[in-house]
Amino acid sequence: MNPVTIFTLPFTRQAGWKSLQQRQIPIPVLAWCLVLPMSLLPPLLLYYAGTHYGDDFVAGFAGREWRFITTILFLAELLTFFLMGWLIHAVVNATRELSLSYHDAYLLAALAPLPLWSASIVLLIPSLLLNALAVLVALGISCNLLYHGLQALCKRSDNDVTTMSATYTIMAAGVLAWGMLMAMVWAY
Repeated sequence: MNPVTIFTLPFTRQAGWKSLQQRQIPIPVLAWCLVLPMSLLPPLLLYYAGTHYGDDFVAGFAGREWRFITTILFLAELLTFFLMGWLIHAVVNATRELSLSYHDAYLLAALAPLPLWSASIVLLIPSLLLNALAVLVALGISCNLLYHGLQALCKRSDNDVTTMSATYTIMAAGVLAWGMLMAMVWAY
């Protein structure tokens, strides 16, 4: 699969999804080769931002236990992958109109957070506004990735209300989990 196809996944249900589904990448391979390395980005870059920028980034940012916070964040991200795969499968298969295998659910669980993990690169720039904007854009792209992935993998048409409803439910749970992770970062 070429890089252009990968970058079009969040914006269409036609390009690349069938190829990804046919490859049948095993869930452990997704976890080890995609989720593990990409989920390292936010903790590493947050540790860098916390130890190098300190209070210049956000007031009270300097005196935190960044090793502890980023380790917990990393472990929580890995756990979230497995929980989101299960949740995607449960939500989609709860309706009569949609059907999704565990493999496809975990494929979506691995791909959906890619924009959010990639947005952590902006932590190299000590600007809270820029980082907040990057996260919001990444969240929107993640929603699109999940929606178009569900459309393609469940073989649904454009503007399908059932797929929209499933996407909304899954993203609501994902944003809630992500919000709890961020609250944990700020609490410690």
